[in-house]
Amino acid sequence: MTTVEERLLPSAEPVRLIDQDGVPHEHPSYQLPSEQALADGYVELIKGRRINDQASALVRQGRLAVYPSSHGQEACQVAATMVLRDGDWLFPTYRDTVSIVSRGVDPIETLTLLRGDWHSGYDPYARNVAPQATPLATQLTHAVGVAHAARLKGEDTVVMALCGDGATSEGDFHEALNFAAVFHAPVVFFVQNNEYAISVPLSKQTVAPSLAHKGIGYGVPGERADGNDLAGLLAILGQAVGKARAGEGPQLVEAHTYRVQAHTNADDATRYREDDEVTPWLQRDPIKRLETYLTHNGLLTDELKQRAEQVSTQVAQQLRDGLMPEPTVNPEDLFAYLYAEQTPQLAEQAAFLRDELSREEA
Repeated sequence: MTTVEERLLPSAEPVRLIDQDGVPHEHPSYQLPSEQALADGYVELIKGRRINDQASALVRQGRLAVYPSSHGQEACQVAATMVLRDGDWLFPTYRDTVSIVSRGVDPIETLTLLRGDWHSGYDPYARNVAPQATPLATQLTHAVGVAHAARLKGEDTVVMALCGDGATSEGDFHEALNFAAVFHAPVVFFVQNNEYAISVPLSKQTVAPSLAHKGIGYGVPGERADGNDLAGLLAILGQAVGKARAGEGPQLVEAHTYRVQAHTNADDATRYREDDEVTPWLQRDPIKRLETYLTHNGLLTDELKQRAEQVSTQVAQQLRDGLMPEPTVNPEDLFAYLYAEQTPQLAEQAAFLRDELSREEA
């Protein structure tokens, strides 16, 4: 009989089903995903890497204001959406562009925030994807609210709440886990531990055995995953979503990965880490790992490679075509979407602006 305390404890080591050499490993609690799931995941990984590369190039060309790359973390990004149903919700951060696109949101609309045109460029209700959150951890309390509402309404909705290791140092993380646990909300907290919160390493954030262990204090079961192993992530997150949907309350999953590139294009990572620290993680690349496994098992067919290349080329072209033209802006939109009913002060300011613009045109 498993005690409550044992049920809450994460694995002593991050769970992996395929190691960095592409070798599969059996696990008593998790099964290797189907060949079809791994093939579909491979296509999404290739597409995700292309999105990261193309978006970074668009920043250098001045077409994006900023881009927080998830290069090397694509397995986390892809797995988080593959385990969800259409009616489930995804609550992403600013670094989760690949997850949002994998969920079916238009790539151009996804990057509108990072271009600086709008606070969010897509309709959250179209694909059940909340707006990207730039402030750390604020989306977690929102995610719990949606999950709690779904439970009260008797829906079988599950909410996937994404965050990074830095977010676990915020008060919102505590409030979200505590509320979710007390009210048995069907939410999966997915922490992508990439070792750095901008320039602050994990060792300066916590002395907990792992971030997954933090769930113990709230009564939330935790699990640790190799964040560069798509197979393991699909199994672990899939099980966590299943438990939340079955009424077992919130789940906490920590993925151990690494931020290969700088925090954003505005960050100089050489100021706080050495290249020697990054190099080993290049050998743990999630795409290389899955490619090796698929190749050794005769699953990386020409058809699959062509499919991945076609999908990734298409999304890259879509990003170039959609983000290269200068956007057409209407200055009056500054006042149009702040309140359901415009306040007298805003109406006065909007009228003043219209008058100024009309004078310039005259």
